[in-house]
Amino acid sequence: MMQYLKTIYAGITSTFTGMKITSRHLFVKKVTIQYPDQKFTMPERARNRLTLEMSKCNGCNSCVVACPVNCIEIDTVRVSPEDPHQEVHFNGKDRKMWVTRYEIDFAKCCYCGLCVAACPSDAVTHSVEYEYSVYNRDSLLYKFQTLTPEQVKEKERLYAEFKAKEKTVKPTEKGAE
Repeated sequence: MMQYLKTIYAGITSTFTGMKITSRHLFVKKVTIQYPDQKFTMPERARNRLTLEMSKCNGCNSCVVACPVNCIEIDTVRVSPEDPHQEVHFNGKDRKMWVTRYEIDFAKCCYCGLCVAACPSDAVTHSVEYEYSVYNRDSLLYKFQTLTPEQVKEKERLYAEFKAKEKTVKPTEKGAE
């Protein structure tokens, strides 16, 4: 009989202990947000979707080399000295490469931030956007491009002509010496 009463007493005290903890948290401000209606503000250093500022990108491929899952692909063409559309890079130096194709496959990306750290010109950064669910996997392939296909062909042609001229000039210079 005594064991029976001790069990009842232990049950009542544990119930009141649980209710005391519950009532302490009952009147605290809620941390839950109603997601579709309310948006969460992301911390400043959050690793979300990558963005690229093409005007800063110099085509060095350091982000491609740093990426552990090979989700970044870049195609470049060297700038020809005879290119009429030569431009000065954002850092004041002449542009050495044209970035003809820059693609990030977010289906592969693990958002590690190694490409952001490796970029010498700070062209690749994390954005504050965190909603990017899609129904089609092909929609996760982001293409950053400033040159049209015609402009790319023109840049390639100009550089090929420059290289051809360079090859024809060098042997004649060597033969003259």
